[in-house]
Amino acid sequence: MHSIAEDLARQPEPGFVPADRVQRLGTETVFAVSAEAAALASRGRTVYPFHLGDLNIPTADHIVEAMDRAIRDGRTTYCPNAGIAPLREALAADVSAARCVTYAADEVSVQPGGKPVIGKFLMAAMNAGDEVLYPNPGFPIYSSFVEFLGGVAVPYGYLDAGDRYAIDIDAIERRITPRTRILILNDLHNPTAGECTAEELERIAELALRHDLLVLSDEAYFDVRFEGASRSIVSLPGMQERTVILYTFSKKYAMTGWRLGAAIGPRPLVDIITQLNVNLESCPNHFAQYGALEALTGDQAGPREMMARLKGRRDAALRILNATPGVRCHTPESTFYLYPDVTDAVRLTGCAGHEDFRRLLLDATGVSFCTRLHFGKALPGENRYHLRLAYSGVSTAQIEEGLGAFKAFIETTEPAGS
Repeated sequence: MHSIAEDLARQPEPGFVPADRVQRLGTETVFAVSAEAAALASRGRTVYPFHLGDLNIPTADHIVEAMDRAIRDGRTTYCPNAGIAPLREALAADVSAARCVTYAADEVSVQPGGKPVIGKFLMAAMNAGDEVLYPNPGFPIYSSFVEFLGGVAVPYGYLDAGDRYAIDIDAIERRITPRTRILILNDLHNPTAGECTAEELERIAELALRHDLLVLSDEAYFDVRFEGASRSIVSLPGMQERTVILYTFSKKYAMTGWRLGAAIGPRPLVDIITQLNVNLESCPNHFAQYGALEALTGDQAGPREMMARLKGRRDAALRILNATPGVRCHTPESTFYLYPDVTDAVRLTGCAGHEDFRRLLLDATGVSFCTRLHFGKALPGENRYHLRLAYSGVSTAQIEEGLGAFKAFIETTEPAGS
């Protein structure tokens, strides 16, 4: 018998060389931040975990009970490759109503989370050498999958529009070439919480139509909002036919660990995604889908209560951040992220950049957060420093205590060079 340490230390057989594509595979560096925070906590320090977009709010009881009932009823077998029919029908109805379009159940393929939609969409639609436009800063798995599968990841950025962050649509237009095949759009954006106006969505749709681009619309945060109503690009003329929606149960229903989502879009694409289900997982988790069905069709008090709690957290964080020297933060109406500009605070502390500032504040205050660089390399011309604070996994009391310490540290820091 080998010990765990011995097993971990064992190396591949001599001569093993990973496949070339492995060198192109990226990761989420937020998990490295999580490890640093955990190491600090293990030494007895209080840590305030603003780094990970997880929820410390439990899944509603009626959803859990529906899953438990499905297990007792024997729903522990394989199920249809695209997911159970009642869930596909409920998803089609829910997404259609919210986006003012019409989807059928056969345009829905249930997935083990949102991430698989990214990879399977690209496998279905992108050839090696095709160019894919993706947001940077943005979810790092976009470019990871594009490059892993042999595509060319082409970034576009975001602009500070005064009271929000806005997609740099001019940058998208400049970067379109004859090899551009796909546009990845994450309106209600991670990490900036940026949201397109109706006019901006129309302009993006016009570019997609003019250049015959397929669109992956990552709508993970479509239902996570505090005011107003979300918009989807599929509601615009000609866009439903060329767009796949990434849907996830993780955010709206506090089901991050359930790993359930869906690809919703034109049947020719969705059928290929389901064929990939056959090859990769066979089918989604059978019994968990009955919990998801209850989430969609049952009592909606849970999401409403969760949004009220998240709004309270957002407002508490904003009050402290905007009272902190050298920090400026917009008020987003969606997602559970804040993206403060900390350029002046970084300079005030004499830090050399994002990473120095992050480590300094973690050590000094226990506040753990990600920076802009955890969401892609800085684009040419960027000269501001930003943090991403996720308030989904910290209570209002923790926010006030942790960001209060953050503020006090900045206030008592001697100006650099004084």
